[in-house]
Amino acid sequence: MASQAFSATGNQMVAIAMRQVDPDVMAAYPITPQTTIVENFAKFVANGQVHTEFVTVESEHSALSACIGSSAAGARVATATSSQGLALMWEELHIAAGMRCPIVMANANRAISAPINIHGDHSDVMGARDTGWIIFFAETAQEAYDNTVIAFKVAEDPDVLLPVMPTLDGFVTTHAMDRCILEDDETVKAYVGDYEPLYPLLDTDNPSGHGMFANLGSSFMKAKLQVRRAMEGSAAVIEAHGQEWAKITGRPFEMVDCWGTEDADYIIVALGSMAGNARFAARQLRADGKKVGVVRPRVYRPFPAEKIVEACKGAKGVAVFDRSDSLGAQHGPLGAEVEAAFYDAGMSVPTSNYIVGLGGSDVTIDELKSVYAALESSKTAGSLEYLGIQE
Repeated sequence: MASQAFSATGNQMVAIAMRQVDPDVMAAYPITPQTTIVENFAKFVANGQVHTEFVTVESEHSALSACIGSSAAGARVATATSSQGLALMWEELHIAAGMRCPIVMANANRAISAPINIHGDHSDVMGARDTGWIIFFAETAQEAYDNTVIAFKVAEDPDVLLPVMPTLDGFVTTHAMDRCILEDDETVKAYVGDYEPLYPLLDTDNPSGHGMFANLGSSFMKAKLQVRRAMEGSAAVIEAHGQEWAKITGRPFEMVDCWGTEDADYIIVALGSMAGNARFAARQLRADGKKVGVVRPRVYRPFPAEKIVEACKGAKGVAVFDRSDSLGAQHGPLGAEVEAAFYDAGMSVPTSNYIVGLGGSDVTIDELKSVYAALESSKTAGSLEYLGIQE
């Protein structure tokens, strides 16, 4: 069977990718707007289309706990979550990374209460950015599918062995229909290969420690250093496996997607689905003779600092869009890291930070154009501003 084109939502494409990989175990709990990922996967289990042991649990904390135990035992493991569910897993996120469990967990990016809101922003995933998980951001349903397939290859690579979180924006990408290309099952299975765990807990002939006690001395710090080194080294692995998938599918893979940056004077840096609107506005401004561009990191952890610096090095002004706020800090999460990347590279470019799209708020084309105009006028350099609200 060859690849085929059809219409699907981002959640459907993630569920299909997981079906094609056919993990040994999935433990999951429903939460909007992620629910249809595990709902669709549960149908695959019921229909005998996968051999996965599907574990229904009483909470997201229990879901990731079951995934960690299964992964430590030597299983290939997948799950999915969102928002408050990801927050409930916070303790387990650190354990999964610290125990080097190559779990793949899709996250439907969603606001975190209060006030109650079920729509998309990045407040949930940004709370997980320092837990030792590799993090992907998808712009489209197609990319959500590709990122999920690549995630298994990256997580299980012997040089990585870290959990991976492919994310997609709530409702904008999770539920909107998109025209997608689906690879055949054999192609996906050949790409990800069979999972051969290196240190399975149940291999009694080769005993290994899992979740050891490290209360005194430097052993705890050494363990954290190993996670940091694995995370830093994963960049080259992600690049290699992403390019391998790109060669198979014909769809490009870049750690950082750049549009118009070759000669851009003014650049917007954004994650996920809102980059599409930014490019639309940039195209219109290009037609009017404005040299503008868009930079979209597809991989957020490990942070691709050098690639972002390279894309922005010729700019006269840069605006960073954050769909979450780091309350009490000088910048949003992405804004702070872009500023740090520029500083470390010795690059002095006027940079402004905008908090946008919280709780699913629209980021309009006119607002995007106004940001480019503000960059050109140099009125907002060094500032942090909530865009698009009337106080």
